[in-house]
Amino acid sequence: MTEAEIVALCAWIAEAGLAGASETTLLQGFCERAAAGGLPLARGVAFIDTLHPLYEGRTFRWERDKPDVTFTDYGRSTEGEAAERWRTSPWHFMLKDGTSVLRRRVTPETALEFPVLRDLAEAAMTEYVAVLNRFDADGVIGEMDSFYSGWMTDHAEGFDDADVEAIVRLVPHLGLAIKAASLARIAETLVETYLGRDAGRRVLSGRIERGVAERIKTVLWFSDLRGYTRISDSAEPEQIIPLLNDYADAVISAVHAHSGDVLKLIGDGVLAIFPAQDRARATAAALAAANDARAAVAELNMIRGAEGLPTTDMYLGLHLGVVFYGNIGSKERLDFTVVGPAVNEVSRIAAMCRSVDQPVLISSAFAESFAAESRPFVSVGRYALRGVGKPQELFTLDLQG
Repeated sequence: MTEAEIVALCAWIAEAGLAGASETTLLQGFCERAAAGGLPLARGVAFIDTLHPLYEGRTFRWERDKPDVTFTDYGRSTEGEAAERWRTSPWHFMLKDGTSVLRRRVTPETALEFPVLRDLAEAAMTEYVAVLNRFDADGVIGEMDSFYSGWMTDHAEGFDDADVEAIVRLVPHLGLAIKAASLARIAETLVETYLGRDAGRRVLSGRIERGVAERIKTVLWFSDLRGYTRISDSAEPEQIIPLLNDYADAVISAVHAHSGDVLKLIGDGVLAIFPAQDRARATAAALAAANDARAAVAELNMIRGAEGLPTTDMYLGLHLGVVFYGNIGSKERLDFTVVGPAVNEVSRIAAMCRSVDQPVLISSAFAESFAAESRPFVSVGRYALRGVGKPQELFTLDLQG
């Protein structure tokens, strides 16, 4: 590549990075432009760690003869087969050795050094260059402490020294742009994981001013676990977190599957909403989520029971009401949540499940959103709810219908 081509590619990377291009777009554009400029690239791979509850990071792969860059999420590299692959990789060697560039011709002898070179020999690659760009301590987030890349050619003579020099000059620019894209993805993952999907999107769109709240009509879901206090008092301490995780996964997956949004996990409790611009659709979605959650909990109980682990059940209150939805808190600590009398009511309705021995209780406002002839509910009577002004009729699911 000429000096002018290198400068032009650096400018493209900066422009694409500032425009918010994805990691796949960045790698594909980089490789195609480098190859067009004379760099004999046949393949390119880049990966970077992330902050995610399930994955350690993401790998991106470009191949000259394939139309699109592909990516895969990879799990923890601290145990099992993934740990072995990592320990035998060029980048692990470079981290230990303190080097930033590793260059190897692909030969039967070098194929014994790293498994990746054996794979490249089978693919008729002739030379491999690995580059490791470390971040300073202030730039490290979680496990994201470096940008890793590998560059391969099938040219008969491999890369020449000028090719490798160009790669080493260009890759930090690509790494910076991919790091920026990955940080944006991390921000989205974190806010959605800890605030909820809709609340997270609202925060990322700029809704972070304290006291700004929207008045919305919504279906409110409040569920908790039957006998959780007794279980937590009697079970082994190391069993409590797995128990909460198992049941939360069953409940939250059902809510998300029907377009609900979980706003809070309160110990063993779950507060969720199904926005009710279309009241009939929102109540139907919440009811479908309730049925799915109960089925998931029943299946989970069979699995946990067979393993001799503590089991429980879900209490659920469903309500339809008007709430304020937005930022509430101090200047230093905000919460994006719902407030209002309806939130208090749904928690009281859920608490009544114990008193009337019903797994699900539904408010009259929720029940009235269904046509009288199609309501899948039966009344359990009128009850005074603590902190709520008037007694109201409550319903449960008509399991005979």
